[in-house]
Amino acid sequence: MARVCIIDDKDVMRDSLTDILSGQDHEVTTYSDPQRALAELVPSRVDVIISDLKMPEMDGIELLRSLRSRGVDTPFVLMTAYASVSTAVEAMKLGAFDYIQKPFEADTIALVIERAVTLGRLRGENEALRASLRDWADNYELVGMSRAMRQVRNQIDRVAKSQATVLIQGESGTGKELVARAIHAASTRSTGPMLCVNCAALSSNLLESELFGHERGAFTGADKMRKGRFELASGGTLLLDEISEVSLPVQAKLLRVLQEREFERVGSSATIKTDVRVIATTNRDLSDWVARRRFREDLFFRISVLPVALPSLRDRREDIPELADYFLRKIAQREGREPKQFTARAMSLTENYHWPGNVRELENVCERAAVLCQDEKIDGSLIEPWLSSPDVQAETLVRPARPGHLMEDMERALIEQTLVKFNGHREKTAKALGIGVRTLGMKLKRWREEAAAMQQQSQRLAG
Repeated sequence: MARVCIIDDKDVMRDSLTDILSGQDHEVTTYSDPQRALAELVPSRVDVIISDLKMPEMDGIELLRSLRSRGVDTPFVLMTAYASVSTAVEAMKLGAFDYIQKPFEADTIALVIERAVTLGRLRGENEALRASLRDWADNYELVGMSRAMRQVRNQIDRVAKSQATVLIQGESGTGKELVARAIHAASTRSTGPMLCVNCAALSSNLLESELFGHERGAFTGADKMRKGRFELASGGTLLLDEISEVSLPVQAKLLRVLQEREFERVGSSATIKTDVRVIATTNRDLSDWVARRRFREDLFFRISVLPVALPSLRDRREDIPELADYFLRKIAQREGREPKQFTARAMSLTENYHWPGNVRELENVCERAAVLCQDEKIDGSLIEPWLSSPDVQAETLVRPARPGHLMEDMERALIEQTLVKFNGHREKTAKALGIGVRTLGMKLKRWREEAAAMQQQSQRLAG
């Protein structure tokens, strides 16, 4: 059903069109005077405007020009019994959707209405998309002027201009998805879709179906055909989050689609072409994953054509005051109140904390402080317990230990949480875990070396 406004000085034409359109379940409003229509018409309540060309007080062209000058872009259809090429051209230049000649069949006007409504809805969806992009740009900035962040911005500018695959590496909470979206927004594909798949959240079979789609009856529960993300994201960008968790069989299929730009849905032999730029993210050292035969070497080189390494928050501590201020202002704007500030002591605590959860953890602390603080400024006594107690961080601020993770990942998560509890004190941490201080030190050293190796690998590939 469409909401149609008819503007015509002839009673017979208005009544005839009203009967036709009402019989097709459209909601109709009519005006005999175009001046009155201009005064009373609410564009947001109309899907299509149909106007006669020849009217005594104001003709259809003048009416259209007046509407467009007011910013009204509702699809506009002109009717006339005196068709001429020059009039039609002028109407189209002003943005008329269609130009039809009297007399016309009921089916003709029904088709014009259907096409006009489709155009209006597409315009609305496009504006909504633009608004969401503006909101995203306003709410998710790459904050920080440290040398590390300047390098990240430079990398984004360079890789955004390319169509090659990007690999974003960094610890959990460093903003890998944010950077991926910034690359997409700055690329030539920004008007196309950007879809995201969390590879760690799906089993191998479900991930394959999610990526490539499936035919009806391909497996139990496949009661209808479904397009996969590679098909839906054609012309845009596909983000493969936590790509290290993809099984080896699915890795082989990923390699093929990246090389050949084609794939088959599950349960089908028909080849489908796709035009997708892939951005992959990981918090692991993939070169080490390759050495353990958990990740295909050929796929590693295929996805790491353009690597981007994100620094941890502790490696760009000079950005912490700016980040904290940004989060506090964003929270205040959302809540409709004045932004709070950290006292000097509170800021000192944040600058000296090791932030195992990185920027995500800092944002969580800022939000908790903004909500719970009853004074104008947030004092260190409020946030200090949150920077040492693991029970408020276990779910979102430190790597979670979930079923299906490797034992070493669960071990690392436990050690990190215990270190947080004892403010980085190694002897207390080792004693609480029942291991030697030397063993703890060796593990921490190995993890630091792995992180450094991952960053060096990214820099070598980028160079």
